[in-house]
Amino acid sequence: MAAIDKKSPDGYPRDDIATNADVEKLGPPHGDTVLVMADAEDILALQDLDTALNMKMHLVNNAIDEIGWTNYHWKLFFLNGFGYGVDSLVLLLQSVISTYAFREFGQKGYSAGLTVAVYVGMLTGAIFWGVSADIIGRKWAFNISLFICSSAAIVAGAAPDWPSLGFFIALVGFGGGGNLILDTTVFLEYLPSNKQWVLTFMACWWGLGQVITGFIAWGFLVPAEWNCASVDNCPKASNRGWRYTMFTAGALVFVMSVLRITIIRLKETPKYLLGIGEDAELIEGLRALATKYNRPCSLTLEKLEACGTIQSSHSKNRSSLGELAVHLRGLFGSRKIALSTCLVWLSWTLIGLAYPLFYVFLNQYLESRGATKGVSTYDTWRNYALTNVSGIFGPVLAGWMCNKKLLGRKYTMTIGALVTMTFFFAYTTVSTPAQNVGFSCAIGFCLNIYYGTLYAYTPEVLPSAHRATGSGIAVACNRVMGIISAVVGTTANTATTAPIYVCAALFAGLAIISVIFPFEPYGRRSS
Repeated sequence: MAAIDKKSPDGYPRDDIATNADVEKLGPPHGDTVLVMADAEDILALQDLDTALNMKMHLVNNAIDEIGWTNYHWKLFFLNGFGYGVDSLVLLLQSVISTYAFREFGQKGYSAGLTVAVYVGMLTGAIFWGVSADIIGRKWAFNISLFICSSAAIVAGAAPDWPSLGFFIALVGFGGGGNLILDTTVFLEYLPSNKQWVLTFMACWWGLGQVITGFIAWGFLVPAEWNCASVDNCPKASNRGWRYTMFTAGALVFVMSVLRITIIRLKETPKYLLGIGEDAELIEGLRALATKYNRPCSLTLEKLEACGTIQSSHSKNRSSLGELAVHLRGLFGSRKIALSTCLVWLSWTLIGLAYPLFYVFLNQYLESRGATKGVSTYDTWRNYALTNVSGIFGPVLAGWMCNKKLLGRKYTMTIGALVTMTFFFAYTTVSTPAQNVGFSCAIGFCLNIYYGTLYAYTPEVLPSAHRATGSGIAVACNRVMGIISAVVGTTANTATTAPIYVCAALFAGLAIISVIFPFEPYGRRSS
């Protein structure tokens, strides 16, 4: 091999143009000798026990880096980003309509029923779509989940009673809960390595989803002619505000689900195809992308086949329980990967308790301190919109921070968690509406620095063949805590400062976990 410049235009090593001094000989499963980089930049290159997968992943990452950022990535950013927004949109949708719907249905049933329903739906959706995306592929789950979410939201707006509304809200959560996992997975598996920080930045769509919910609710839940004042006189004809809210949100999500199919026309991601052994289809997809945008792509089928056969990604029968076992075992493939997986799941569990618990008891706490005295319905929704707008900019700052060598993903999360903790403690002094708005905006901004980075960090450090399963379980842990928070909010004394101190303590714990995460994705490529 001749000595050539060993770096791609993005500055990352390339094994296909390395010198003899830069390679080592690894024996793939069939015993052939293949030259690969000794100092691979892939996050899990030294952890995965499947040598063939390591070498092939390195080649595919090189090819994606060689193609670089294209207009196709912009399409993914916007339409996958809206999927981020849908997750927060449907999560808040039930909370803003529940009071009005419960009033119309005579306040019969469990008052927190919609909260429990949406979290149960999102829990089952996260697991179902996560596992299925690893088994049957990203494409179908990506296209179907958002359509289910939008259809259920529209039907929910016509619900005749409280139980049926809860059922369709659960379906909304089922579609939306899986959508979040697919958005990060699909986007990451097409990203060139020098643009992986954009995955953190994309979480700004989460805040935008909240803003959309807030503005839709502001438009339909404020007018007196559409909203009952009390349960004593609340017929359907004079309480259509919450139904209009559901119809509008559902229609918006439906439009986006159609745009996904017509604009992106998603093919299976290269890293999923790599895991199932479809090397020829993988090459075809990358070359089609390179040709369309006039980019180079030097990866060949011969190079991939020379690495051997991948053994660890799937079972012999992909429709059996053994397939699920393979994906679960893959998340604990080495001691370091097992530690990383457990800490990621723990982080999602803790934030899943802290985030909704704060908002569940917030109204009662503010009333006990007189912070809502004299606040009109209009002011309430205005403040709600301001808080959610503030949340958009947290991931924007996080995207900048996590791409700095001194911070990376780990310390960006640490800083975000510690600053959020500080504002939670400061929130205990709130006693006026102005203070409430100010601290709520600050918390919304800082909390999303942490949350946005965690969203991106999770798929980055999970093995590609098991990425959706690991992300699905992480999100499911989050949703379990959301159900618990709903129960706590209806049974505990929420007018004290104790829950705020609990939330602050949870963020202190999240900061500690961030520091001890075993992997730092900065400057390295997802595997």
